[in-house]
Amino acid sequence: MPLIHPQPHLASIPWEQRLESIMEMMREMSTSRDPQEMVRQYAARISELHPEVDRRMSLSRRGLEWPWFRVTRFTEWETEINPWSQADKLPLLKGGILAELIYADEPRIIDQLDLAPNDPAAKFLAGQNSLQAIPLLDQGVALNMVVHSRTIPNGFDPERLPETFWMANLFGRATHNLVLADQIQKAYEEVDRELKAVADIQRSLLPSNLPEIPHLKLAANYQTARRAGGDYYDFFPLPDGRWGILIADVSGHGTPAAVMMAVMHSIAHNYPGPPNPPSQMLAYLNDKLVTHYVGDNGTFVTAFYGIFDPKSRQLAYSSAGHNPPRVRGCGRDTVAELNRAQRLPLGVAPGVQFADSVQQLIAGDQLILYTDGIVEASNPVGQLFGTERLDALLGSCNDEPADIVAAVLRELEAHTEGQPASDDRTLVVARVL
Repeated sequence: MPLIHPQPHLASIPWEQRLESIMEMMREMSTSRDPQEMVRQYAARISELHPEVDRRMSLSRRGLEWPWFRVTRFTEWETEINPWSQADKLPLLKGGILAELIYADEPRIIDQLDLAPNDPAAKFLAGQNSLQAIPLLDQGVALNMVVHSRTIPNGFDPERLPETFWMANLFGRATHNLVLADQIQKAYEEVDRELKAVADIQRSLLPSNLPEIPHLKLAANYQTARRAGGDYYDFFPLPDGRWGILIADVSGHGTPAAVMMAVMHSIAHNYPGPPNPPSQMLAYLNDKLVTHYVGDNGTFVTAFYGIFDPKSRQLAYSSAGHNPPRVRGCGRDTVAELNRAQRLPLGVAPGVQFADSVQQLIAGDQLILYTDGIVEASNPVGQLFGTERLDALLGSCNDEPADIVAAVLRELEAHTEGQPASDDRTLVVARVL
């Protein structure tokens, strides 16, 4: 039996002092957000508990194949190297005893170290006569390893090897999780920047200024549930002073809906005509979506398209499954729904024949176009905002559209108790002059 040199230091420390030191180490680790700093703190605490170890080094074979490995940390280095951000500055070695140890995937103690002069580990283990190799397992493989060495032979007690292996691997997992958390955070920030760019592009497709339409005063509000959304509204100048008014809602949320919204914008602005009736515009949009964009992915678009004639104050309209706009007539308590030309949403089936209808408007009428994110907004107990609350806010003949929009937004905020929007919300209000 080889002589086992005792390691009296740890046992000689009172348990209360050891516990206090370990607790302090755990506190430091639990608050650390930088894996490099956490490793530094851990190494300092372990050195206090195990000052008998003469040298410490860390190895990695991550991304390498036998017999290659890197030395990632070494107590004799004067300058600290961050293995996560400065991997190109780490020594890349081939073969020798350290390669055998890390690729063996098992803990090991060498009581009498005898290195060949040409072993790549010679410059790291010169003057050392015993070592302890602790593999750090990842998916069952030792992608990393901690090596402790001493100048004396038989310097490590195998009775303590199981606990050392256990503790080192727990710390290794904690460090790896911190690295993953940092990578996830950076990936999230990159995605968020991209989503913000998508949202900026999307908003640039909406009218930057509301048009001046004779006998019609406008106000609008657009709010996405996420960075980008699938709601869309637009205005199109047409022959004879008429104006097309389009509002649409792409199914789903986020970037996919925003991309489809941009597709809708492109198709609508390239509509070759004829300008009338409105059903022809919806048929054109539907055929393009079904043929080129929707396919079998289940996406659909609800849309309402109206053509306002300032001379007659008539609104010809057609609807593809969209929420019927509301009209409060001047001097009337009831609110009319523009629901006489409903057909399937866009993108559901090819060749849909859309219907047309006409609504006569008079001075003082309030016309409200909206997406379902308005009426389907719910409070904490699941009650929907609904069309009745919307109708109650439509005001009198002389209310300004901007005031109606503001009133609806206030009521929505009160109803939902400030909860974030779960769906995109678009509201367009027009008052006939």
